[in-house]
Amino acid sequence: GYSGVAILSKTEPNHVEYGTGIETMDFEGRNIRADFNGISVMSMYLPSGTNADRLSFKFNYMDEILDYVTSLRETIPNLVVCGDYNICHEAIDIHNPKMKGVSGFLPEEREWLGNFIDSGLIDSFRHLNPERVEYSWWSYRANARANNKGWRLDYAMVTKSLEEKIKRAVILTEAKHSDHCPILLELEN
Repeated sequence: GYSGVAILSKTEPNHVEYGTGIETMDFEGRNIRADFNGISVMSMYLPSGTNADRLSFKFNYMDEILDYVTSLRETIPNLVVCGDYNICHEAIDIHNPKMKGVSGFLPEEREWLGNFIDSGLIDSFRHLNPERVEYSWWSYRANARANNKGWRLDYAMVTKSLEEKIKRAVILTEAKHSDHCPILLELEN
């Protein structure tokens, strides 16, 4: 279908978890987790809120993924949650912070992302780059990418237990194969 996630690794994981086990979340293929020795990496694709029905689905998904990740951290303390969150957290993360009525920058979405971080996670890019203005997504409309009218929707969140291991977190803005560009997180082994 429309959504889907993947993890590519040169190292074979100890275990791969497809989905979350939560039926309302798993039918669109939005979560996969690979467990390695001492660390787990999750690829997650939060829904966008393109209309009222999808926005309601997004809010439900947000509540469920917060509970799921919080519970998961009880048994997997070293967790990385990467993906398209479809939310800009702060005004610095969007080219036009006056767009408060648009899904992706709604006050409720931003509050949820703040709560997600406050639950014990670190936004690795903002942690290392507190003032840097860079985006990871641009609309295909109105020449947005050429004019750098973008949004930072993609995050590599890490649990606080990995804070000292964050070596590098960047947005690869020069990669132009999609409306998103890749993000990179490097952790010390």
